[in-house]
Amino acid sequence: MSFLRTVLNDSLIIHPPGFYIIGFETFPFISVYFIFLSFVYVITVLFNSVVIYVIAFNQCLHTPKFLAVVNLAVIDIVLNTCTIPSMIKIFLVKDNFIPFNLCLVQMFIYYSFASLESFALAILAYDRLIAICFPLRQNSINTLWSMSCIISLTWSFALGVTAFTSGIMTQLSFCNSVRVFSYFCDYAPVFRLACNDYTLQWFAASFLTVMILIGPFTFILLSYVTILVTVFRMKSIDSRVKALATCVEHIILVAVFYIPLMTIFTIGFYLRLIDPDQRVLSLSLASCLPPCINPIVYSLKTKDIKIRVLALVRKQKIGTEQRKSKPLRANKSFKL
Repeated sequence: MSFLRTVLNDSLIIHPPGFYIIGFETFPFISVYFIFLSFVYVITVLFNSVVIYVIAFNQCLHTPKFLAVVNLAVIDIVLNTCTIPSMIKIFLVKDNFIPFNLCLVQMFIYYSFASLESFALAILAYDRLIAICFPLRQNSINTLWSMSCIISLTWSFALGVTAFTSGIMTQLSFCNSVRVFSYFCDYAPVFRLACNDYTLQWFAASFLTVMILIGPFTFILLSYVTILVTVFRMKSIDSRVKALATCVEHIILVAVFYIPLMTIFTIGFYLRLIDPDQRVLSLSLASCLPPCINPIVYSLKTKDIKIRVLALVRKQKIGTEQRKSKPLRANKSFKL
């Protein structure tokens, strides 16, 4: 294999033409798993697209809460589009090679949108916090402008930090193996292939983990502690139940996203106690399932969205029946 050699800071840096993704080579019944992933991807794109369409074309849904919901739906689509099609391509075409630069691009997109997914869940927790703890001031605190600023800040921060962490990968020299044991160009499995010092990349990966998981998760925990304190100060039991009921779906999303990833990162990345095969399978499921589950559990179960989706389905059904009835009327008039 010929290598592209560049000189950086008077040291020889060896960049390979690309890497080979070998995470699923040893799995039995891998065809069944990829059929399942195809189903997950279709559901992710379809349901999140419905959510975006319904909110975008209904003026009454142009509120801070639903702006946060659209933000989550967009992130869900991009996050699964970044990984699942390339995984299916590897299975169908039997081509597991990815060029070096494309590897860095995939790494950047995946970790940017994984970070944004985490921030999006924290933003939804913020929305619940303001709605329950400050109901009288909600409209003045949580405005469209403030929500837009918060979302813009999270995007700028996530994209900027991930651009830096992905960019410093170019300082590594890969002179031995180019086989990445993961289901995509994963950060840690790639930098561990380097034959020069990767301390900076290790610290960047640690910071990325804190940014993606621990920071937003801590904010969500503190938000719900504050919400619980406020709820238990309410005199009416009905008010308590109604307030907590609005948080159930969001708590499910938080559990589905954070618990598997935090477990895998802690045991696999730091302690290295998990089997590599199990790590790849677990991480792929933990990454691909939340974007599929989010619209089903949260967005489409929201009363305002559900009403408009059902109205849209009924409208389509009536339109289809009318189109079918037109030829029948034409035939009857022809016979007459």
